[in-house]
Amino acid sequence: EVCQSLVKHNSGIKGSLPLQKLHLVSRSIYHSHHPTLKLRRLQLRTSYQQFSSLTNLPLHKLKLSPIKYGYQPRRNFWPARLAARLLKLRYLILGSAVGGGYTAKKTFDQWKDMIPDLSDYKWIVPDIVWEIDEYIDFEKIRKALPNSEDFAKLAPDFDKIVESLSLLKDFFTTGHKLVSEVIGASGLLLLLGSLGETAFRATDHGSESDKHYRKVSDKEKIDQLQEELLHTQLKYQRILERLEKENKELRKLVLQKDDKGIHHRKLKKSLIDMYSEVLDVLSDYDASYNTQDHLPRVVVVGDQSAGKTSVLEMIAQARIFPRGSGEMMTRSPVKVTLSEGPHHVALFKDSSREFDLTKEEDLAALRHEIELRMRKSVKEGCTVSPETISLNVKGPGLQRMVLVDLPGVINTVTSGMAPDTKETIFSISKAYMQNPNAIILCIQDGSVDAERSIVTDLVSQMDPHGRRTIFVLTKVDLAEKNVASPSRIQQIIEGKLFPMKALGYFAVVTGKGNSSENIEAIREYEEEFFQNSKLLKTSMLKAHQVTTRNLSLAVSDCFWKMVRESVEQQADSFKATRFNLETEWKNNYPRLRELDRNELFEKAKNEILDEVISLSQVTPKHWEEILQQSLWERVSTHVIENIYLPAAQTMNSGTFNTTVDIKLKQWTDKQLPNKAVEVAWETLQEEFSRFMTEPKGKEHDDIFDKLKEAVKEESIKRHKWNDFAEDSLRVIQHNALEDRSISDKQQWDAAIYFMEEALQARLKDTENAIENMVGPDWKKRWLYWKNRTQEQCVHNETKNELEKMLKCNEEHPAYLASDEITTVRKNLESRGVEVDPSLIKDTWHQVYRRHFLKTALNHCNLCRRGFYYYQRHFVDSELECNDVVLFWRIQRMLAITANTLRQQLTNTEVRRLEKNVKEVLEDFADDSEKKVKLLTGKRVQLAEDLKKVREIQEKLDAFIEALHQEK
Repeated sequence: EVCQSLVKHNSGIKGSLPLQKLHLVSRSIYHSHHPTLKLRRLQLRTSYQQFSSLTNLPLHKLKLSPIKYGYQPRRNFWPARLAARLLKLRYLILGSAVGGGYTAKKTFDQWKDMIPDLSDYKWIVPDIVWEIDEYIDFEKIRKALPNSEDFAKLAPDFDKIVESLSLLKDFFTTGHKLVSEVIGASGLLLLLGSLGETAFRATDHGSESDKHYRKVSDKEKIDQLQEELLHTQLKYQRILERLEKENKELRKLVLQKDDKGIHHRKLKKSLIDMYSEVLDVLSDYDASYNTQDHLPRVVVVGDQSAGKTSVLEMIAQARIFPRGSGEMMTRSPVKVTLSEGPHHVALFKDSSREFDLTKEEDLAALRHEIELRMRKSVKEGCTVSPETISLNVKGPGLQRMVLVDLPGVINTVTSGMAPDTKETIFSISKAYMQNPNAIILCIQDGSVDAERSIVTDLVSQMDPHGRRTIFVLTKVDLAEKNVASPSRIQQIIEGKLFPMKALGYFAVVTGKGNSSENIEAIREYEEEFFQNSKLLKTSMLKAHQVTTRNLSLAVSDCFWKMVRESVEQQADSFKATRFNLETEWKNNYPRLRELDRNELFEKAKNEILDEVISLSQVTPKHWEEILQQSLWERVSTHVIENIYLPAAQTMNSGTFNTTVDIKLKQWTDKQLPNKAVEVAWETLQEEFSRFMTEPKGKEHDDIFDKLKEAVKEESIKRHKWNDFAEDSLRVIQHNALEDRSISDKQQWDAAIYFMEEALQARLKDTENAIENMVGPDWKKRWLYWKNRTQEQCVHNETKNELEKMLKCNEEHPAYLASDEITTVRKNLESRGVEVDPSLIKDTWHQVYRRHFLKTALNHCNLCRRGFYYYQRHFVDSELECNDVVLFWRIQRMLAITANTLRQQLTNTEVRRLEKNVKEVLEDFADDSEKKVKLLTGKRVQLAEDLKKVREIQEKLDAFIEALHQEK
């Protein structure tokens, strides 16, 4: 009733204040036709009647004075005036602000405690993000953000809050004491304590349909805001890339000025170049990577065809590696050193040629060269090689780091591969990954099932805690298209699908699978894909986890962090290694200089050249003696067997001389010059070998023996005798053999001596052949307890029978007649010896040869005094010494041939041999494998290790000093 009277009374009041100047709440109170006034008053009346303790009391009719604004008389009660002032709107707003602020702060603290500590992953975020305020105009961002009206749609409905407050205001402005005492004490405290919560829950007072509509509307607004936020991120990503491009151009200009000498300033590229040189020396020091140097590298591992090479090419910003569809292309580790430079070029460590990576023909040549080097490093019977190919890539804006691309891990050995290919790849990968300071870049193909990958298990074994592993998921575009559940990609990125842990997770796209795409087209495709990808829109992936650009920045920062933390420790370890090697050298070789393999090769080279020059100091007499002796040893068998013996079977001197002339002519035309040249060449080899191998006393160093032998063999193999020598030699030999005139007795005696020596040597050989045929004689059988075999006994019986025949006829011809063979066989059969006709002929050949040589020696003794008869052409003399003349012709031909060959040796062939030796030494000097193979031993290896360790330590010290200067 009180409320109804208040409503009726106030409906007709006309205040002195205009309605336009009143507060929003005051308008709702004074306006009689406010749309929500009746509804709220009805609810309040109902609530008051239901819950007030005054409902049972008798109500007296009160005369309420009309409410007038302005000065109020003092007769009004002061509690009503106090409540009216306390309940003014500013206090209500202040109270709600305090309560809401406290509630918001409490909620923020709870959210803050739930957020994990990401300080350990700060290195993943590029440095440019922390300096982004220098590059981004946030005023433009503020203007680009949604206006206040759009944000107001998400805020709570303050109109309903104001309506609630207006009812309270309207009620208490009546000045009713009873109501003010009840509600003023309890309602105010309740309102101030819960107003902060009421501000966030005001929308819950509507109907169910109102709640559903607002829920759907909020979801749409959240999706819209996420969409706008993603577009904003991509927009400013492009702004950053544009700024980086401009920065790259400026740095390129600065570097070009540095190249011209205009501005001498050490840039960061010198650091990575110095560090790369250290790794190159380590690679030369131990190609099989057994040194365990523990210097940081970025080791790129992954399954075959997982996209390792494509990721490297995106980081290097050039298609530098050979490509193949499904075929193993990476057959050996490739160390790629990325550094800054004015031009985008690539060059190998051992070559001065620069490949311009902006030209397609140079790129094709570089890929071909890398493929050739890989195939050359692979040994016969193998598929992969542990030898490292070192490549430097320079260009503006490249991130400084050292990456090692390893052969892809395979699960099955296919046809054409070596049986141990799988194990070899595993051992190479483990050798690089077991370095505790190596950063493992694990590449996983996102387009195939993660369960099929075997590289994750290998990486988990090497780095179980994931403290130095960066996981990269490639081909995300194919994965998003083919995978039914996108959350599976999120599980892979977060490392929940398999037990492998990682320091960071990245997702990249390396092209559409077309090998002809350039890097710029792939980069644009990657940005376009992630811009429209659901993975970013649904927050499955963060913006810093995508694109190869962010991957490159993160890997570079991690690499240099690892370098700074570990390089000084590694330098100290090499100092200790150097001290140990120096101590070992002093104890084992105190009086020798520390000569490495190259220095030893230079020393051996000088010795070999000195020995070649010594050939020119050999006297002519020595040359002619050894040439004549060697030539006779080569042709003596032919002279005795094919010329002298057939001619000696003739009946008279005329036939003898005719036979000799014919056979000498044939021999000279066909065989003799070639034999002479062969003898000369062999003599030169023997003399050269003698100078190379004979000890030099105390100065001789046996460490050079293998090298000298190899140089000698290779030089002889390359040396070829002058082809015109045989033709000129043939004429000289033919003229020498046609001369039959012996001028004096001394020459006659020399010919007889030469003949006797030749015949005695042949007789000795014949005696040995007969002894081997018939076995030991009775003396040896009794003294040395030797017995004859059955075959030797048959030969002995046959020999005795043939000797009886010769005694009967000493002038028997050289061949047996058939009836003579039959007679000998029957005589032997009568004594119980069965023989074959061929055995009789073989035995007769040796028996008759011995008989003939003995007869010839006796005849030679008779001819010692036959020079007088020779001068008279053996007229009126029974003595004929035509065989002596034959041997004199042979002897003179040997002397003239030896003289001619000596002149050719000293004038031509020795110089040509010296030239060949120099060429061989130059070739060996360029072949490091040859030097390693030929110069061996503990002394060489110790000196080599000492030199390499010193070089590594010096380069490490220089690198550390430059690193401190950069800081």
